[in-house]
This record gives sequence, structure tokens and C-alpha cells, in this order.
Amino acid sequence: MDTLNVELGTRSYPILIGAGLLGVADSFAALRAGHLLIVSNTTVAPLYMRPLRTALGSRRVLEVILPDGEEHKTLANAARVLDVLIANRFARDCAVLALGGGVVGDLAGFVAACYQRGVAFVQVPTTLLAQVDSSVGGKTAVNHPGGKNLIGAFHQPHLVVSDTATLTTLPARELRAGLAEVIKYGLICDPELFAWLEGNMPALLARDPAALAHVIRRSCQIKSAIVARDEREEGERALLNLGHTFGHAAESATAYREWLHGEAVGAGLVMAAAMSRECGLLDPAQAERVRRLVELTGLPTRVQSVAPPVLLEHMRIDKKVLEGRLRLVLLKAIGAAFVTSEYPGDALTRTLAQHAGAVA
Repeated sequence: MDTLNVELGTRSYPILIGAGLLGVADSFAALRAGHLLIVSNTTVAPLYMRPLRTALGSRRVLEVILPDGEEHKTLANAARVLDVLIANRFARDCAVLALGGGVVGDLAGFVAACYQRGVAFVQVPTTLLAQVDSSVGGKTAVNHPGGKNLIGAFHQPHLVVSDTATLTTLPARELRAGLAEVIKYGLICDPELFAWLEGNMPALLARDPAALAHVIRRSCQIKSAIVARDEREEGERALLNLGHTFGHAAESATAYREWLHGEAVGAGLVMAAAMSRECGLLDPAQAERVRRLVELTGLPTRVQSVAPPVLLEHMRIDKKVLEGRLRLVLLKAIGAAFVTSEYPGDALTRTLAQHAGAVA
């Protein structure tokens, strides 16, 4: 077991990383609640619910199994989970456990933030994307037809248990989607990680355990440090949105049915690099390195099914719009990202024209 800590004073919590942790009672020794609600989905629950319940021992445990997919991360499904908590008279000393990927983790965390003004929450991520990114940092939310993650709260987990053995059952498409977030970490602040990914992507795609353990640990190190310095995204944490404004727009414009989140982020990273090049900030050779690595990962590099004006419309209702100006995370170099709302409008127009809509 490898342990990292997210340092947030009295709300600090550990991230446990290792193979087989999900079925081991010691992994949950820090969890004091006696009444637990596990939220999972129809794909993950048949695989991992039984070992998790065994690890939790004699505590009172109930389950809510949701449909699988981003389109189900809704207020209606959050209400369904809240109904179970209320109907079974769960008190404030209960805990909500999220067993699944980013959708389950976001929704279960949002429920935990809302129920009785906040109850304990545990992340048990079973996808690479959740293990490297969404399970850490306390962002919880559900989607709205008007935009992704528009309804949510900051609510830190009490514990994160990342069982790397769950990645053996992860579909290849989901594995590739998770790697988009790892590429993001290299781009925002770790050029050595980015270069390592360029040389080791085949090993990651082949699910080499050592390679996967390396990127999970390094991603969690980077995110934990940033969250500790800027928990509520008032400054530095906004860098973690690199590629996400473009990606979230692609997801919402297609009603959350066409793209996995990581796929949309992959295309968004290419677009952010291209936009940085169009602004004269990023060397064209470095922008091409970004495109090549995303392509090598097997992720899309453009948003072919959405016309540029439609993509821009969805970008403009993003959470990162302040005082009417759309903030973007751009690159000065690989490993050097920054947030700005000052950029030439025609650079964004050219970027969208090159990377959205059907190829002429």
C-alpha cells in the first residue's frame, strides 16, 4: 500500500494506492461510521460490491445501483439516492461510499454534501480517470442540460481507496480516457512527466502495473499539492481545467452521450495547445507534440460532430466565465500553464474552425 495525504488541516485525508485494497478491512480502518450507503452503477457493482461489503464487516450497509453513463449524472438520480438515505433514517454520523468512476464519485459526493448539510464521504475509484483525478480534491456535482457540473459543491472525502487491481477489468476505451488527465498534469507543471508519457505510452496501454502505479501516484501528488494550496479554485487550482472548457462544451453539446469525459478532455488539450500556438505563446513544435501524444493514446484530437458556433455557445456557459469573459487555461510551454481571459478573439475563432465541425 502506498499512502499520500491531502493536507487540509483538520480536513486532511489519506489516498491509499495499491492492488487488492478494495477487499481488505484495513483499507477502511479510518472510517468510523457504522451506517453506510454504497453508491455504484450497473457495470461496477457486479464486479466489486461483494468484496467491498466483506471488507466493511458488520456495519449496516445499504446500496443504490445507478445506470452507467455520464447522461445519468443528474439531479433526478441524486434525489433517488437522497430518498434512500431519508427513508432509512440515516443520521449525520453515516457515510456515503462511491464505488465506481467519476460519474458515481461526483454524484455520490454531491449527495453527501447535501444530506443533512454534509456527511462523511469515501471515494473507492475503479477507473483510471477517477484514480488519477476526480476522486481527489472534493469537487462534487451533477450535470444540467445547460452545462456540465453546473450544480455542485466542494465536499472533501474522508478517505480515498484506489485499488489498482480494478484496472484489469477496465475497458480499453475507459483506460485511454483516464490517460488524458495524466497528460494534463504533464502539461500544466511537469514536463518530465510529459516526456515520460511520450516514451512509455505503449506500456500504459498494455496495462503494465508499474507504469500505471507510477502515473497514478504522480498525478495524485500533483493534484494533492495544488488542492492543499487552493482548495476552492480561487487561483492556482484553475490550472487543472486545462482542456476542460473545450471538452465540457463537447460533452454538453452532444447531451453527454457521445464522449467519455477523458475523450473530450483529450481533444480539449489539443485545442488548448493549438489556441496557445495561435496566440503566439507556444512553439508550434510543442503544440505538435501535444497533438501527437493525444493521438498516440488513441484519443480524439478534434470535435468533428459539433459545429464551431455550437461549441462556442456551450463554452460561453462554462463555470469559468467571469464578468462576461471566458477564461481559458493556455500554455507558454509544455509544463507551463496559466489562466487568462485576455486573448485575441480571432485566435479562438481559428482554433475552433480547425478543430470542430466536419472536415471540409
